[in-house]
Amino acid sequence: MKRWCTLVLCGLAAVATAAEFPEEDPKPFAEARVILQLSDADERKQNLVLDVANNLIKHYGGPDMIDIEIIAFAQGIELLFADSPRSERVDSLVVSGVRFVACMNTVDTLERVTGKRPVLTEHAIPVQTGVAHIVQRAGEGYTLVRP
Repeated sequence: MKRWCTLVLCGLAAVATAAEFPEEDPKPFAEARVILQLSDADERKQNLVLDVANNLIKHYGGPDMIDIEIIAFAQGIELLFADSPRSERVDSLVVSGVRFVACMNTVDTLERVTGKRPVLTEHAIPVQTGVAHIVQRAGEGYTLVRP
């Protein structure tokens, strides 16, 4: 019985992960895999992260040649607010295959502190712990860049 419960829990964890990242390898021809970390609310820093993503796509010759995730946590989560002033730039990068990952620990903390849960862009891919996601991706061969 204990073994069965463990298998069920492992299966549920795999399903939860698949729901967050539905494709096994979304960019099989990518020459590089990069995580851009954003943990600052500063407008210049947010613009810089978006600029770096655009520059990487250009450098590698198009969106199919580079796999980019932008992970937002702490104050950086503001980039992924539905009413962010940079939402058009986020939309544009999503069209180019950039994934935007949101730390739900940060969202939960904001809700606890302010009494209001922030509304995130529809493009935000939720993960429970942003830093743990970075560690996981680093183990999968992604390069972490903190512009």
